[in-house]
Amino acid sequence: MAEPSAEERLRRLEARIAAAKKAQEPGPRVDEHYSRANQAWRMVIELVAGILIGLGIGLGLDALFGTRPIFLVLFILLGFAGGVQTMIRTAREIQAEDETGRRGDAPGKQGD
Repeated sequence: MAEPSAEERLRRLEARIAAAKKAQEPGPRVDEHYSRANQAWRMVIELVAGILIGLGIGLGLDALFGTRPIFLVLFILLGFAGGVQTMIRTAREIQAEDETGRRGDAPGKQGD
């Protein structure tokens, strides 16, 4: 059996490279909806976690000092504020990722 010529081997190699590049191209984002749902759940969990931590600290301090609702209310409000702040930070991160992905900018080039 004769060995293929250099031109034939080059054509085969180019065809294999083209097939490999085509296989690596990302397809349409079918999981985008699920990604958004995961991000939304993350934000909800951050808010609830802040409130629950505030609740725990408030109940603990009320029990320690013998007061009843003052520390509970104070730390629930602080936990809520902390949870909202964390949600806003997460929303900014998501927005920056979306803008970077759309424009094709280098990561870390935010206007903040």
